[in-house]
Amino acid sequence: MSPLTDLTLLEAQTALRNGEISSRELTRACLERIAALEPSLHAFLHLANEQAASRADEADQEFVALRKSQSTNSQFINLLFTKPLLGIPLAVKDVLAVENLPCTAGSKILEGFFPPFTATAVKRLQDAGAIVIGKTNTDEFAMGSSTENSTYGVTHNPWDTSRVPGGSSGGSAAAVAARLVPAALGTDTGGSVRQPAAFCGVTGLKPTYGRVSRYGLVAYGSSLDCVGALGRTVEDVALLFLIMAGRDALDATTQDVALPDIKFDAGADRDLPLRGLRIGVPQEYFVRGIQAEVEASVRAAIDVLESLGAEVRDVSLPHSEYALPVYYILAPAEASANLARYDGIRYGPRIQAESMWDIFYRTRGRKFGAEVERRIMLGTYALSAGYYDAYYGQAQKVRTLIKRDFEQVFEQVDVIAAPVAPTTAFPIGAHGDDPLAMYLEDVFTLPANLAGVPGLAFPVGFDGKGLPVGMQLMGGHFREDLLFRVAHAYQQVADWHFRKPGI
Repeated sequence: MSPLTDLTLLEAQTALRNGEISSRELTRACLERIAALEPSLHAFLHLANEQAASRADEADQEFVALRKSQSTNSQFINLLFTKPLLGIPLAVKDVLAVENLPCTAGSKILEGFFPPFTATAVKRLQDAGAIVIGKTNTDEFAMGSSTENSTYGVTHNPWDTSRVPGGSSGGSAAAVAARLVPAALGTDTGGSVRQPAAFCGVTGLKPTYGRVSRYGLVAYGSSLDCVGALGRTVEDVALLFLIMAGRDALDATTQDVALPDIKFDAGADRDLPLRGLRIGVPQEYFVRGIQAEVEASVRAAIDVLESLGAEVRDVSLPHSEYALPVYYILAPAEASANLARYDGIRYGPRIQAESMWDIFYRTRGRKFGAEVERRIMLGTYALSAGYYDAYYGQAQKVRTLIKRDFEQVFEQVDVIAAPVAPTTAFPIGAHGDDPLAMYLEDVFTLPANLAGVPGLAFPVGFDGKGLPVGMQLMGGHFREDLLFRVAHAYQQVADWHFRKPGI
């Protein structure tokens, strides 16, 4: 058998059920690998060693009890549905609340905060048997595209530790790519699952807005934030999605939409599993300045999809060029409101002063990082009297146009295929003095968040430096099943997702 940490989520699930491994062995293997690689990666902010070991023992006892009782196949089948993740360790981005674990959102202003509850998405995975092994590093309050903005240190890309893993879910992506855990949770406000998935060579899902509960998520942009998942294969990510998704009474934005019937069996037409499916290729995503190897790898992957039976068409999303300025008006505006609660009174540390206003001023001034302060100021300006209509109001109108573009295109095609980012992973510090250059890294991922549609990123090649290249698929609202179908078909004939960094 391969080393335990090389197992995908589904492979680990099968090995645990067959009694080939124990949850304690798998969890210990993950913790040992984390201990060995954390000095060079810094993917985690907090580890739950003792809690994870205890939960692993409980899972093993549950498996043993079933076997000792000479349980029937029906009981194991019932286990498959009630606890499909029993005994499997996962990581959670440190913007999602987990009871009895710190939740810092990568910020000093939440240092020492322990939430008294668990986020709904995490709780549903725990109820399915998953073990939270730790909390992963993130750009402060998920504001960034490189995980360099964390006030607790930079995360490094396991393919080349001199480069970024992407962001803001860079810790989760690096942890999955380096085989520290089989899968992890991230969040995607403007590409923060898909871009690090591409940079680290793993599979990452941003679901439809409202598909997965945001309860327990440290809010950045409330109309954009999505809880997503990262894994090595499409099947792994789809399993996490099906467990997390669904209506939540604690989040009014979740939709009561039936979960899709996801089938990965190719059926009768095994040679052409995508026959009859229409894939649109927006030319606006192949812009001047895109890295040549990125474009070549993505177009080669689209050719593979065509060879599997899909019909490929050119489409247009004409208002996508405005996604970047629209996002950087709307998201900071929402952040300005959401982050007003961090004042040194209700959460985290407090810098004492003689008056309440001085406490606010000192605490926020010293505990927020530069990027967070920049976005709060941008958002506050856009919402201020005299500028609201000129900036925020206009941005909302253009957002509607972007959404309509997607709606019109999905009348012509089933799925959109495009690059995830203009380049592969860039060196740490490359955009340190140029925030606008950093913002441009999200130019291809922002439109999906503004439109609220789902997106799935997965590896489709490598550049000349050995860095992964990612492609994203986007679908209509609540059509994650189509994204899974297309990406799975691709992964059946390609092996990029099984390539392993040499770290």
